[in-house]
Amino acid sequence: MGETTVKTQEGRTATPSPITDEELPAPKLTLLRRLRTPRRPRIWFEVLLIAVSYWTYSLIRNAVPEQKTQALKNADWVWSVENHLSIAVEQSVNHAVNSVTWLIVAMNYYYATLHFVITIGVLVWLFRFHPGRYAAARLVLFATTVVALAGYYLYPLAPPRLMNGGHFIDTVLVHHTWGSMASGNLKNMSNQYAAMPSMHIGWSLWCGLIIFALAKAPWARILGLLYPAATLLVIVSTANHFWLDAVGGMICLAFGFTVARLWYGALPHQLPRLPTR
Repeated sequence: MGETTVKTQEGRTATPSPITDEELPAPKLTLLRRLRTPRRPRIWFEVLLIAVSYWTYSLIRNAVPEQKTQALKNADWVWSVENHLSIAVEQSVNHAVNSVTWLIVAMNYYYATLHFVITIGVLVWLFRFHPGRYAAARLVLFATTVVALAGYYLYPLAPPRLMNGGHFIDTVLVHHTWGSMASGNLKNMSNQYAAMPSMHIGWSLWCGLIIFALAKAPWARILGLLYPAATLLVIVSTANHFWLDAVGGMICLAFGFTVARLWYGALPHQLPRLPTR
């Protein structure tokens, strides 16, 4: 088989020039190429997608069997590893911050609310001011969350506050903070042994990096970096996570950025602010 030829009136043959993707009319572009081209997001679709996605995430996360015995064994192992690495300071931080009532109560509410409020706020900001980057940034968040679900299933882990003989303080239980599903009356609505990886870190670091990369105001970029740092302090102070849970969240986020880079050919901040037609 060779090149297709066309016979002319003079009897000579001519080879037609190949048709490139750029020369194809829009209706003939492949579905894959359309999906990989950032487009202006539609508000009704995004609201529905986020609502369904979070409902599915909660359903799957809470459907993971609560393997209490294995989760406690894993917690003991993580704690021993941190002691070996001389980074097992969670208990000291937990007791120190708990001694300042107003501070630990504020952290309890921080843990229960900002995880959702800030993440949704960043998504709205992207939708409004960076529509060309929105889809890629959203893909990072979704891919991060999906791989975290695998972590919850494969590696059940008890948080420090539920360890046997760990002497950690359950700050929500002690201070009767409302709104958290980690302890108290709402604890039966959430899987208590899904601490690895920490999505409080995964999501907050996603918010911080997106804000740092795209915000113009220096103060906003600084706050973007401070947010995941503050979240790290909160999850340790409230005895909801180990340091290594935070590392797990960072690894999941790295996976999310990799997926977006492979799909769109660039990281979110490298894409045009406005989508091309």
